[in-house]
Amino acid sequence: MITSPQKRIDEYTTRGWWGSETLHSLLAKAARLSPQRLAVADQPNREQLSDGEALRISFAELDHASDNLAEQFIAAGMGVDDKLIVQLPNIAELVICYYAASKIGAILSPVPVQYGNHELEGIRKVLNARYLVTASRFHDIPLAAAASELDVQVLSFGNNNPASAISLTIDTSNRAHAALAEHRSIHGDVIDDANSILTICWTSGTTGTPKGVPRSHNMWLATTRAEVDACDFRQGDLLLNPFPLINMAAIGGFLFPAALNASTLFLHHPLNPELFLQQLQQEKITFTIVPPALLNQLAKSPEMWNQFDFSALRKVGSGSAPLAPWMIDVFSRQYGVEVINFYGSNEGICLLSTDETSPLPEQRASMFPRLGCADIPWQGAVYEFAKTKVIDLDTGEEINALKQPGELVIAGPTIFDGYFEAGGSDHKHATVFTEDGFFRTGDMVEICGDPPHYYRITGRCKDIINRGGVKISPSEVDSLLEGFPGLKEVAVCAYADDRLGEKMCACVVTLDDQAPPELSQLVDYLVDQDVARYKLPERLELFDALPRNAMGKVLRFKLQDEVSKRK
Repeated sequence: MITSPQKRIDEYTTRGWWGSETLHSLLAKAARLSPQRLAVADQPNREQLSDGEALRISFAELDHASDNLAEQFIAAGMGVDDKLIVQLPNIAELVICYYAASKIGAILSPVPVQYGNHELEGIRKVLNARYLVTASRFHDIPLAAAASELDVQVLSFGNNNPASAISLTIDTSNRAHAALAEHRSIHGDVIDDANSILTICWTSGTTGTPKGVPRSHNMWLATTRAEVDACDFRQGDLLLNPFPLINMAAIGGFLFPAALNASTLFLHHPLNPELFLQQLQQEKITFTIVPPALLNQLAKSPEMWNQFDFSALRKVGSGSAPLAPWMIDVFSRQYGVEVINFYGSNEGICLLSTDETSPLPEQRASMFPRLGCADIPWQGAVYEFAKTKVIDLDTGEEINALKQPGELVIAGPTIFDGYFEAGGSDHKHATVFTEDGFFRTGDMVEICGDPPHYYRITGRCKDIINRGGVKISPSEVDSLLEGFPGLKEVAVCAYADDRLGEKMCACVVTLDDQAPPELSQLVDYLVDQDVARYKLPERLELFDALPRNAMGKVLRFKLQDEVSKRK
């Protein structure tokens, strides 16, 4: 499947922004030039997460393992453009799945392990997917057994899989692959086209309910090249990924950089601070991403930091919630490690604030380079190919004045073509792109700095709740809670949280003769509907009536204001 118009492909190829490399061609190169270099390593407590021993495999073994898994996929009936839902924790099998799907031209759609059948069924319907790859368990959650209730063919790693599931194995031996060779002889032109869609990740975006984001090899590699410059990635780096390998932060920040630079990818997740710090030291990690809350904790506890040897660590990335200037200062001055502030999305946003662009901690904590600005002084791929501007929400006119909020829009080779719709991708959705082809991020920013080379994010145009970098559509949760007995009105909104940035509050109006519900009752009601746990409200507030506009729509920003006053 190719979503990009030929005109876009021709322009970006001519400019050198897109090329011919694919995820699997990068692996082939790494396996040829650095066959014995460690490619992927599980975290030490792998056996607690899922069946199987912790794996440590070389690039040659990764190439063989993905060939062997690709053959198992073909034997199950998968082919070019088949949509493959993958629900796996951060284990080596997930990395191998990406390469195996790439080698047969299938489209991998990764989802969080927290998703229940409510979310999985919605994704299955949108994609019209016939296959779901998972594991027998994540901790004590029987992933494969739960997935077997869906109308898909389940393929599962691990032990004690349901009888209806196809059991998958990891084999790193070098052997003949007749089925894969035949498949490639027929479909090689499509499989090796870097404009083919590799992944469909999921985001709440700016338009409400979760949407699929198709991205090609070229889109991912453009994002990767922006990050290679900002993060100072080098050949053979040792990268520790603590984020689920399902979205921009991990795929663009770790999977593709590791493939491009033949770097070792060490896996971690869910975040276990003690184990994470041990991996940083023992594996001599050169780059990682750390959630703001843990960075703050480490900055406040020099005794914790100094008990480890982090001399190999060059830089640390962070994001998903506001960064503290004092924390950036401590890491720079006391620990000798610079913190990079990331602002990205599955759709292809790629703003990065580094020690080069923003040497002052106050800058780096909240300001991002104004990509596309005519006189911007910094060099690198992203400054060449990414274009951004600020537009007025009402008129759509460009804003160039300082400190005047507007919506950030962005264009360039990192940006997707449109959200996936049943039957194809929607390229023309008026709420997604401007008339001149810029993606509407849904984020409010203002131009700032002297000279004015920066943006400061001031809020969001839409109602999406950002809980620690995971975006939640409040309208989806509203709809689910409307079925709770005894409620006259219900809506959810965000409230501020020091650790996660935002959490979710349920705002309810009860029927006149009904007692107010307990928060635990609302949570149990959602859990019974197999809703992912991160979508569960963590606070309850009672109202006499919810604020609405003349059309009857809940004014969520007024709800949020009222909730913030009730601390």
